[in-house]
Formats: sequence, structure tokens, C-alpha cells
Amino acid sequence: MSLFMDGLVNVFQWQVLLFLVTGTVVGICIGSLPGLTATMGVALILPVTFGMDPVTGILLLIGVYFGSVYGGSLTAILINTPGTPASAATAIDGYPMAKKGLAHKALTISTLASTIGGVISVIVLIVVAPQLAEFALKFSAPESFALALFGLSIISSIAGKSLIKGLISGFIGLLISTIGLDPMGGFPRFTFDNLNLSSGVNLIAVMIGLFAASEAFKSMETIFSTNQKAIMVEKVKLKWHEFRTLIGTILRSAGIGTFIGMIPGAGGDITAFVAYNEAKRFSKNKEEFGKGSMKGVAAPEAANNSVTGGAMIPLLTLGIPGDAVTAVLLGALMVQGLQPGPMLFEANGPLVYTLFVGMLLANLLLLVFGLAGIRLFTKVLLIPKTILTPIILVLCVLGAYSLGNNYFDVLVMFIAGVAGYFLQRYGFPASPIILGLILGPMLESNLRRSLLMSQGNLDIFYTRPITAVLIGLAIATLFSPLVGKVMKGRRNGRMHDENYKL
Repeated sequence: MSLFMDGLVNVFQWQVLLFLVTGTVVGICIGSLPGLTATMGVALILPVTFGMDPVTGILLLIGVYFGSVYGGSLTAILINTPGTPASAATAIDGYPMAKKGLAHKALTISTLASTIGGVISVIVLIVVAPQLAEFALKFSAPESFALALFGLSIISSIAGKSLIKGLISGFIGLLISTIGLDPMGGFPRFTFDNLNLSSGVNLIAVMIGLFAASEAFKSMETIFSTNQKAIMVEKVKLKWHEFRTLIGTILRSAGIGTFIGMIPGAGGDITAFVAYNEAKRFSKNKEEFGKGSMKGVAAPEAANNSVTGGAMIPLLTLGIPGDAVTAVLLGALMVQGLQPGPMLFEANGPLVYTLFVGMLLANLLLLVFGLAGIRLFTKVLLIPKTILTPIILVLCVLGAYSLGNNYFDVLVMFIAGVAGYFLQRYGFPASPIILGLILGPMLESNLRRSLLMSQGNLDIFYTRPITAVLIGLAIATLFSPLVGKVMKGRRNGRMHDENYKL
């Protein structure tokens, strides 16, 4: 407790507090811009911290990290443009809520879920970090393969009206993910001798095209129409009884996010989709998902923000980064002369607890800035389409180009945008494509590593308890919608027979 109080005193020094607030605001701005991910934001700010003391510098980066993850939900909800890959799942129900005039409520849910998820993950980090980190080390190639497979099975939940079309979209994403160098042998695949494809198709460029550019292309159909209906922004506030129904979803999603976040290499992208799937599975009103469900917004936001604390668990306790952002933070800690691992708690106890307090405060700052800015954020929806559509396209181009200062990424974005427009027109969902792109490399590389470990023996996938459980869950999740439809059909058939007899 004394270390925690020391951390509280250290954080509330005006210089430290100022940089934490600045980092959080900058992070929200970075996260809301398509193409500027949390990893990119932290990497851009990293050189600024070299001349600072360790506490101030690290908390500035943590503010950027936490703010960026939350900021991605703003544009995902308002204009169907996920600022970060982790917020792609939020757009599934967030944007339909905005189109119904419930943007104010959707942003409130996102802010509250993000804060609660982040705070819970930091509390878990403080209380049980060493034990959880030890469990996370049990995840090797087979477990990571099973986790990726479980993530892919979620396609059945985000497929929309047609499971077949959802599976086709997911398969397209998996095919695209194979472009580039072979993960094991380093041989080029499907690159057509184009050096730009040697590292694969950029996920962010495809995501910007599928979600943002396609939406802009769609709006062009009615951009000059005189009878088009503007989106009305109703100041409908979230009521207590509505929030109470979300608490279970938020807590469950925060647990999922913390758990997956501490697994090295998993990240917030898969977490958001897993949490969305579980929210739908536990919901009594599954038909609302995809049409503007409040739980569909709360689940991915609580999950992807709880990843922040979860990813810090292996970083601080073992010196192993949980995701790409914490890999940058690992470098920042080492620049400051700090070596993450078990001895960090022994040698720099006050500093570690200062970081803990700073993380809690950063999540509370998200609540303050998020709720205070909702009225300003929703003004975006009042901009006429003739102005907003070109702005979205400009942001798409800038976001894609900023990924690597490469016009090829802009071309990829436009191709994905055109493809997304036609997919949307013929009822093919875009989210499974993104899921396939995210999980394809993780699935393939860990499958091949597992087979190398077992010398080609498939027993490795069902003799390891964690792997067997995850594969079982994947099978159950993938086929549960089909089983549900069959059971519903039989039930309706029995009712029809009974009515006929009567």
C-alpha cells in the first residue's frame, strides 16, 4: 500500500500530470485518424521522451497508447471508418446506431465500456500479474494456432444474414493474407515480382478501403439527390436501466480482453471480435446484432481497451511484449535504463507502482475527455454529404499513404474500396475479410510450427488441454448457428403439425 501511495504522489506532480493528459489527448486524435494506429502513434512520440525522466516519458507513451485504442471507436461509430483495426468490430453495430440518430448514446456506451475495461485490466495487472504471466507462457505454437482458429470461427457470428456469404468473405481474407513471403521458408508467394507485395498486403490499407472508401463510394450514389435524408443526431442519453443490462457484457469482455492481451502476439484485433461473438452468444436478442445493438458496441470496446493492461502483464513481469505497441514500450523502458522482468519490481518498485497509478488515471481521463467531447464529435454527422464524402476520401488517401509513404498502399486502398462497394451491394460482409487478414498469418505460421514440433503428428492438437479446449470451442462456435436454425425449423414444424391436428 505504501508503494501505491508513493505512486499516487508521483503521478500528481504537475509536470507528470500535464504530459499524461497531453499523451491521452494526442492518442485520441491519432486513433481517430484512419491509418494512424496505436503502434504508429507511440513510435512517433517515442523520440520526444528521450530527454525526459523515466516516469514522465513512459506515462506520456502510455497516454498515447490508451488514447489511440479508444480514439479508433469515434470514427468507427460516426462514419463507419475504424481508426484502428481493433475498432473494426465496433463499427458493426456502432454505425447502424449512428444512422438511427443514436450516435450520442453509442459514443457514451463506447466511452463507459472503454474506461471500465481499461480499469479492470489494470487492476488485474496490479493484483495477479506474475501468476497470469506464468500461465501465458504456456501458450506456444499449438495454443496460438487454436486461438487463431477460434477467432476465425467467429465469422459465423459476424456473417450477417447469410452464413455462406460470410464464410466466402472470410476465405477471401485468408487468401489475401497468404500474399508475401512464406513465414517459414521466406519464399515469395503471389507477389507477381512486385516488391511492394513482398511483405504482404497492408491490413490497414485494406481496412480503410473496405470500410471508409466503400462507404464514400456508396454515398456518391445519392450525394446530389434532393430528397436524401440527413442523419438526425438525437440527444438520447444512456439511461441507467440500459447501462445495467450492459454491465455483464462489459465485465465478460474485459476479462476476455485481459486474458487474450497477455498472450504474446494475440493483440486487440482478435480480442474485439471474440468479445463481440461472446456478447452475441450470451444475448437473448441475437437478431439485434448488426442492426445497432448496444451490447455490440460495449463488448468490443471493453475488450480492446482491456488489452492495454493485459499486454502490459508479460511486458513488466517477464520482459516479453504482449503486442506491437508494448514492443515499442519495451524499447522505451530500456532507453530509460530499465530492464523489464521479475527484477523490475524488486529494483524499481516505486516506479512500477507509479506506472500502475498512471494507467488507472489514463483510463479515467478517457472517461472525462470522451463524455465531454461527445457533443463535439457528433457534429460530424451534421456535415452535408457533399462536403463529408470528399473529406472522407482525402482522409483515406492520407491514411493509406502515411502507412509507408508509398503510393502502392493508396492503390490497395482504392482497390479494396471498390471491392468493398460491390461486396456491400451484393450482401457480402466486410468484417470477415478483415478477420481473415488479421488471423491468417497467425494461423498459418503457428500451424506449421506445431507440425514441426510434432514432426507432422496431428496428436499435438488434441493431447494438449488448452489447444483441445480452444479447438472444441471453435467447432461449437462455427456450427452453432446452423444447429440453431435446424432446431428452430424442427420446433416450427412441430408447432405446425400440432395446429394442423387441432
